[in-house]
Amino acid sequence: MPAVALHEAEKYVAGAYVVLFLLVLVYVAIMAAKLSRIERELGELGEAVAEREAPAREQAPAEPVAR
Repeated sequence: MPAVALHEAEKYVAGAYVVLFLLVLVYVAIMAAKLSRIERELGELGEAVAEREAPAREQAPAEPVAR
């Protein structure tokens, strides 16, 4: 005879799967939030670099192309 009856064990197995599913769901939500933040910061950095390089391009004379 098993230590826990089969119908009782099913409850624990189902509960373990629910807990595992919730943990994975929380992990994915945290990773999605971090990814969103990193993408936003990367866009801001790209804009800052473009703004910083724009005046330099306007002031620099065009170099002739050697043929």
